[in-house]
Amino acid sequence: MPARRRVATAASVAVVGVAPLALTALAAAPASAHGSMGDPVSRVSQCYAEGPESPKSDACKAAVAAGGTQALYDWNGIRIGDAGGRHQELIADGELCSAGNDEFKGLDLARADWPATGVSSGSYTFKYRVTAPHKGTFNVYITKEGYDPAQPLAWDDLDLKNPVATVTDPAASGGFYTFSGTLPKRSGKQVLYAVWQRSDSPEAFYSCSDVTFGGASGGSGTGPTPGDSAAPTASAPSEEQIEDGADESTIEHHGHGDQDAGTSAEPTAANRPKAAGVTENLAETGGDSSTPYIAMGGAAALALGAATLFMSVRRRAVNGDRHGR
Repeated sequence: MPARRRVATAASVAVVGVAPLALTALAAAPASAHGSMGDPVSRVSQCYAEGPESPKSDACKAAVAAGGTQALYDWNGIRIGDAGGRHQELIADGELCSAGNDEFKGLDLARADWPATGVSSGSYTFKYRVTAPHKGTFNVYITKEGYDPAQPLAWDDLDLKNPVATVTDPAASGGFYTFSGTLPKRSGKQVLYAVWQRSDSPEAFYSCSDVTFGGASGGSGTGPTPGDSAAPTASAPSEEQIEDGADESTIEHHGHGDQDAGTSAEPTAANRPKAAGVTENLAETGGDSSTPYIAMGGAAALALGAATLFMSVRRRAVNGDRHGR
């Protein structure tokens, strides 16, 4: 084989060898955020705390019967990848707690006996359990006076004009976003609906928290609710429970490798990356909005460098042939 062809072929192999690396970097996804309301505890977190394989409350048993145990192991993945603020457009009445995701349909069951957190009107400190922090805005809505928990939750049941809490880019600490809000006067069983819309992606997360008014006064209401025997007291999963169940989850807990650069896939497809455990400092996991651009820039640099190398060795080979003649 002539020297020029041999060198050119070798350079071509080098370029081809770099190409998969460049494509991999270009396909790298931004860190994907995940979480669910921790206080007042969300339905999915409550049922996970009871134990996916043998939940204790009748409501959680019914949820597992309807949707299976995997939904509970995937407690931090009730999401829509391409929401972009179109929550009412994408989620039908009666499917708010599952965000229209069939895996979580058991959470939409209309029951008056969901385990509930006792609360009172006034200031409340919300704690959102996060497994990959990201920029975005939280809005927490409450059901209107007269809400009937025995009926499917609809958008019209929520007071959308007056969220009880709104916060943008809170700091994550100890695995939680903590922010303040104000609960209005209500009585009996109500639902708090949390929407976390990321600002660095169209992805959004959703959760339903059952509360009963008449419990602890102000702050975080986690005590029992007097006179309400129909709704067991809610309790959030412990760190040990979360860690123990991570291997059973199909949700990426650290937000690395969603493999969906736009986080725009359908929820059932986008909720399937492998779990990676939850033992590292949660406040330090996950990238920011620059992550995909850094990856793309690195890939472009690799490709450009390979192309430059190819042209350089090719010129030297051509010149060498000419001098040899």
